[in-house]
Amino acid sequence: MAGRHGYRDHQSRLDGPNQLHNLGLPRVGLKMATGSGKTVVMAMLIAWQTINKVHSPRNAHFAKRFLVVTPGITIKDRLRVLQPSNPANYYRERDLVPADLWAALLQAEVSITNYHSFLLKDDKVIKGVASNTKKLLSYGRDPMGGDPFKESPEQMVARVLADLGGRSGSRANEIVVFNDEAHHCYRDKPLDDPDAVAAALTAEAKKEAKERSESARVWFKGIQAVHKQVGIKAIYDLSATPFYLSGSGYLEGYIFPWVVSDFSLMDAIESGIVKIPRVPIDDDAADNRVTYLRLWDHVGDKLPKKRVAAAKGAPNPHATNPNASTTNEWVPPVALEGALHSLHRSYERAFAKWQTELEALGEPPPVMIVVCPNTVVSKLVFDWVAGIEVPAPTLDEPDRSLLKPGNLDLLSNVVDGSWANRQRTILIDSAQLESGDAMSADFKLAAAHEIDAFKRAFRLSNPGSDPDSLKDEDLLREVMNTVGKKGKLGEHIRCVVSVSMLTEGWDANTVTHVLGIRRFGSQLLCEQVVGRGLRRRSYVVNDDGRFEPEYAEVYGVPFAFIPTSGGQPNDVPTKPPPTTIYAVPERADLRIVFPRLAGYRVEIPDEVFFADFDATDAAFEVNAESLATWTQTGGIVGGTEEQSLDHHRNARPQQVAYALARTLVRTKFTVLDGAERPWLFPQLVRLTRQWLDQCVTFADDLPMGTLLLSEVNHSAAERLYGIIAAQDGNRPEVLQPIFSPTSAVGSTDDVFFATRQYPTPTIKSHVSHFIADGAAGTGGNTWEQKAASLLERLPDVAAFVKNDRMDFTIPYVHAGRTHEYKPDFLVRLTPRPGEPTFAHNPAACRTLIIEMSGYEKRKHDGGQTDTKAFTAERTWCSAINNHGGFGVWHFLEVTDINHLVDAVTNAIDRLHAQPLPAVAFTGLVDSTTGSSEVA
Repeated sequence: MAGRHGYRDHQSRLDGPNQLHNLGLPRVGLKMATGSGKTVVMAMLIAWQTINKVHSPRNAHFAKRFLVVTPGITIKDRLRVLQPSNPANYYRERDLVPADLWAALLQAEVSITNYHSFLLKDDKVIKGVASNTKKLLSYGRDPMGGDPFKESPEQMVARVLADLGGRSGSRANEIVVFNDEAHHCYRDKPLDDPDAVAAALTAEAKKEAKERSESARVWFKGIQAVHKQVGIKAIYDLSATPFYLSGSGYLEGYIFPWVVSDFSLMDAIESGIVKIPRVPIDDDAADNRVTYLRLWDHVGDKLPKKRVAAAKGAPNPHATNPNASTTNEWVPPVALEGALHSLHRSYERAFAKWQTELEALGEPPPVMIVVCPNTVVSKLVFDWVAGIEVPAPTLDEPDRSLLKPGNLDLLSNVVDGSWANRQRTILIDSAQLESGDAMSADFKLAAAHEIDAFKRAFRLSNPGSDPDSLKDEDLLREVMNTVGKKGKLGEHIRCVVSVSMLTEGWDANTVTHVLGIRRFGSQLLCEQVVGRGLRRRSYVVNDDGRFEPEYAEVYGVPFAFIPTSGGQPNDVPTKPPPTTIYAVPERADLRIVFPRLAGYRVEIPDEVFFADFDATDAAFEVNAESLATWTQTGGIVGGTEEQSLDHHRNARPQQVAYALARTLVRTKFTVLDGAERPWLFPQLVRLTRQWLDQCVTFADDLPMGTLLLSEVNHSAAERLYGIIAAQDGNRPEVLQPIFSPTSAVGSTDDVFFATRQYPTPTIKSHVSHFIADGAAGTGGNTWEQKAASLLERLPDVAAFVKNDRMDFTIPYVHAGRTHEYKPDFLVRLTPRPGEPTFAHNPAACRTLIIEMSGYEKRKHDGGQTDTKAFTAERTWCSAINNHGGFGVWHFLEVTDINHLVDAVTNAIDRLHAQPLPAVAFTGLVDSTTGSSEVA
């Protein structure tokens, strides 16, 4: 079915697959590699939906209520960045939404939950009641009516959507759902031959498949209940691996048929937006298999499947010391020990580079992750890597123990016979932590020391708090989620030994080394494990406008992709971390407030207006730089043909004046509804003829009729309009601003971005640093640097800011087309004695706009630089000054750096000579009329 604009509507193509696989739920799948920005895409979709809904409230295609569903607590916590009210939200951090659309975005309602919330909970009255009592109370009830002591699906939906009001009914109240890691949400189908399928799976694989299907069923039925109760406009499924797996009833690896885009891991690697994984491709072992690539094939049958009990009659070290262990004699299989040592040697090089270049900058160290098959193996590997407490070899002191260091020096938690002040290696069971349930006793025993260590660290970083009030699960979850995060509990972790898979959504970007010690039954699992280590550390471009390459060394994961090449990580040049540029809260008194304009309008005066043209200020030259007055054309064969502008060459002055006046009436002297005022035409013809005679010159013997050409005609009309509007004798309210319909007022509060360009700390600016324009490797614009230095020194300057990421633009028209101009600096002047101070009232301010430009800038731009400067001074400043609610503004263009000091000080004197308006700004601007509430 063709869409409204002639293209095929993807939604209609999904109706069939969604009916077959999803019982009609409107699902749209997006396949995106791990680390390629699924969270950013969700934020963009939320912004797109919300802003469109705010501006078109009756449009049923959009919504501003969103439910985000995740597979676990980790991702739920991390996705808080999707809430616009969150201080660390992605809309601001990733600069996704212009400042003038923020007011609309803030109307978004975003609720984030994990799929476990779809489980029907027991009624409060039945909690703590014995199972036999429940049976007695349920006796005689219809078994098809469900459990009378559990929530109904309707009650569950009301609970889940409590943050969104839980409303139901009309189409207008429908919500948009995001399923993150959506491969966990599907409707399984009955197996044709379940016995045959079960026979092909190992016991461990059967258990995993059963658990996956049960979880998927809960998730899918929860979404169904929401759709039935409230209604869903769209479901966006995001996943790196949106495939059916074993036990689903479908062929393993069958991609969800509602997927509409596929950005694979190879795409992400080739695009440079994730780290480049490097796997072993050859070795000198006798086996034809690459040992460290297919590690499990060499060690799988040599690793224990369950904990070995102590021999009968042997003393139990845990009876007196819960941190002591009997595993100090464990010797890893040769291939595993070799892989650990080999990967550690590579880690040593990465660590040395970090110490040399990044440690002094406060950056976290590189991280190695080790993925183990079960709790037993993970504990053995953890103790071997990190060190253990063992009983002392003496009978006289049975309670005495010794600390044995780990076998990998940089990752050992035992240093010089004592526990290190900071844990270097941690043991994590992410599956237990993600469920939200209590950890098993075995795991708590294995992790007892690190739990104690992190309680001490928590107490130091949070004075006055009681870490004992924290659940051990919450503490370890915080450590796991903050690996590689500056200032957090997990900042200094160097190695993570994980039981089974690390949780999806684990977003540590400092991972440089990955070791897989488990069976990988499919390439999907390989991709998931490799993906845990591929998040880039930096997304700031280099001098060539590209990302620097980053690498991850991967052992034990037989990932089938083209091997990568390149030097070791220490051969890759390391860039310093980017500088965050932000509005400093402690400098709020240096805030600069400015209006945002969509255009200008003229309030038509009753009396006749006029223009007293100055030959210099009103001068306008027509030249032939890009204008051909004669053209010859010819084909491959045949003769040639000549074209000339004889019609324009012979035009009369009155004809040209009429054409310019007609353009002014049609484009400039209208009211808000666009209606023309034809009775102004005679006045404008008179002024146009006067201007043509006194101020307009024609270079290269061009005829006056050149002004009949559309582009030249509009440029001339724009110049004449600015001259008329700025005349002192005309009514001051003749020119008024049209404010942006979405955000009429901006300020330096909105500045927040990261850069590797040369930052200079500021003193007199609300914004932390000054960044000069220019490529990162060039040092920036020296004119701008000199201007910033001068503004810091001048006593008449109260505050200044470089116009970078503030969305302060000046709309102008050049050659009949609308453009936006970003001047370089905004400068707020110090009030003179007796004048009111700023006190966050823009009407009490004098503000200077400074543009640094030179001859080269306007040499070949066809007059566009002149048009920008003219519009800024004669149109923008006039309109704002006439409005009165933003104080007095003046524009300065610096064209000669040798006269910078004189130009700036003279402009400051002229601005101080202008009286402040007798109004007080309230901040309430009506964008439809261009007026503000003043007092």
